[in-house]
Amino acid sequence: MGTLGFVWDRANDLVLLVHRTNRPDQKHNGLGGKLEPDEDVATGMARELHEEAAIVPLKMRLRGTISWPGFEGPGGDDWFGFLFLITEWRGQVPAANDEGELAWVPRSALMAWCDPATRPDSGLDFHEGDAHFLALMFDDDPRQFHALMPWDDGRPTGWTVSRL
Repeated sequence: MGTLGFVWDRANDLVLLVHRTNRPDQKHNGLGGKLEPDEDVATGMARELHEEAAIVPLKMRLRGTISWPGFEGPGGDDWFGFLFLITEWRGQVPAANDEGELAWVPRSALMAWCDPATRPDSGLDFHEGDAHFLALMFDDDPRQFHALMPWDDGRPTGWTVSRL
């Protein structure tokens, strides 16, 4: 189980992303990681934000959950993620962390990546399938989403979502 958070500077409409240049897949992503055995999801998200971006969340909202069975391939871990939107924090974000570069990216670039027609011009590279949930992270629907995205051979094979 893990957390994935997107820090959104609403005033400037920018989203904090990590470009994981120190990992083989070199993808862009939000911040987060595995939950520790002794922590709840909010505590885990706060810990990851502090470890990866030197910030302390002051306002965050659980937007939804996703089950990613088969994400790490045969014999690897299945993932279940709690996805948060962080809209207030304190601290100064560094230029990089152990995984790669940290950058404030226009939210419009994330939305462009979600559209296959504009994806090549977005300048971003997320995991295949992330387009399904990125738009849900920032929409005006107050309901949480709960999704299933099975993976096989390094690729998503489906997507189902419900909102409650």
